[in-house]
Amino acid sequence: MRYAHTVQAVRDAEGALMARLPEGALMQRAAAGLAVVGAEVLGRVYGARVAVLAGSGSNGGDALYAGARLARRGAAVTAVLLAPEKAHTAGLAALRAAGGRVVGADDGYAAVRRAHLVYDGIVGIGGKGGLRPQAADLMRAVYDARAAVVAVDLPSGVDADTGEVAGDAVRADVTVTFGTYKPGLLVDPAAGYAGALRLIDIGLGDDLGVPQVEALQHADVAAVLPRPSGESDKYRRGVVGVVAGSDRYPGAAVLAVSGAIRGGAGAVRYVGGGAAAVLARHPETLVSTGSPHAAGRVQAWVVGPGLGDSAAARAAVAEVLAADVPVLVDADGLRLMDRDAVLARSAPTVLTPHAGEAAALLGRPREAVEASRLDAVRALCAAYGATVLLKGSTTLVASPASEAPVRVNPTGTAWLATAGSGDILSGLAGSLLAASLLPVEAASVAAYLHGLAARLTPSPLTALDVAESLPSAWANTL
Repeated sequence: MRYAHTVQAVRDAEGALMARLPEGALMQRAAAGLAVVGAEVLGRVYGARVAVLAGSGSNGGDALYAGARLARRGAAVTAVLLAPEKAHTAGLAALRAAGGRVVGADDGYAAVRRAHLVYDGIVGIGGKGGLRPQAADLMRAVYDARAAVVAVDLPSGVDADTGEVAGDAVRADVTVTFGTYKPGLLVDPAAGYAGALRLIDIGLGDDLGVPQVEALQHADVAAVLPRPSGESDKYRRGVVGVVAGSDRYPGAAVLAVSGAIRGGAGAVRYVGGGAAAVLARHPETLVSTGSPHAAGRVQAWVVGPGLGDSAAARAAVAEVLAADVPVLVDADGLRLMDRDAVLARSAPTVLTPHAGEAAALLGRPREAVEASRLDAVRALCAAYGATVLLKGSTTLVASPASEAPVRVNPTGTAWLATAGSGDILSGLAGSLLAASLLPVEAASVAAYLHGLAARLTPSPLTALDVAESLPSAWANTL
């Protein structure tokens, strides 16, 4: 698992550790990691040209010390001071002692245009708002020169706690972060500015406390995937019910069932207007033409994809929400569900909106949801008392459990922005619910497998391609 902690948690942990270490030891650990990554990016340090964009405080100090280490190995290092009167004194002295040059911001353009590598030490993790105009101008010169950019702890101009980007921000090739990941490095839009992530262990350990964000890895997924035992039968493995599709949208039924069939449950019951299309594609499906309660026993329901907005669709959503089993609501079901009915449920509920649907549920503009995804997913949890999977460039899964970290999916790809891929995801997550995974596990594991399946599929891909690749994704995690 990758864990991310708030700025305050990092500050507290650093303070506790610094009280136990010699003065400056923590910064030297960070600088050593920065220098190692810088050397790896350069390939050959001797004779390379390095620019250090140094702001005030410890972030600039980390970059200056790293620059000093590279200068001692033969690199030509120039520090560009954006706040000369607030530059880290000891770091600046170390750079000068190692043979580095120091210039002001006005004279920094020549240095960055010649550089092979630029350290972004402009603003630390406590920074708010976008880059100041002069820093933004310097970064444009860096991009024009095509120098490699290594961000110190996080790209300057992004919000470490929220992932928001409120103006110009550094676009890094690599971000070297210390002690723990920061939420903004894992959550878009800020995650898109971070490039490749490198975590340097500086010894913060247990002082960090409870993370705010976490990201599954292969081992975490493998640990919870359902596996049949010698005594398993299709009913013991779980039965998932799918209420999806309509005469107008039979394809949504096929797609949701396709995801469900590959999700680990023993059987799939289908209810809806796409029965003929479902049976043509998946003859193993247990099809019912009546109402959901007449379909037979299930361990979880998926409701919503392609239902349309008819009175019958609304009644089906209400009937499923009245069931005493876990329910996943997606697509049209999100529009048709009654909030009070969701809040009144005793069994778990999972909501899977994209940004537009989340905006409608929250009464916010879509742009506000996309700009502040962590806040949006937490607000939906609070408003509906449900586990929420917010789809998008970085899919987030939040649990209504108090203090539970928000999960961010690391496997997503832009190729999943294709018609029907969300229906596959819903069926897959519903099947994992029926196989007895906890709601947050079912949603986050489904997102992980869904993204991994897309990565294993030749692009351009279709939603059904993703479904066909789910067995490979499943096997890939084991």
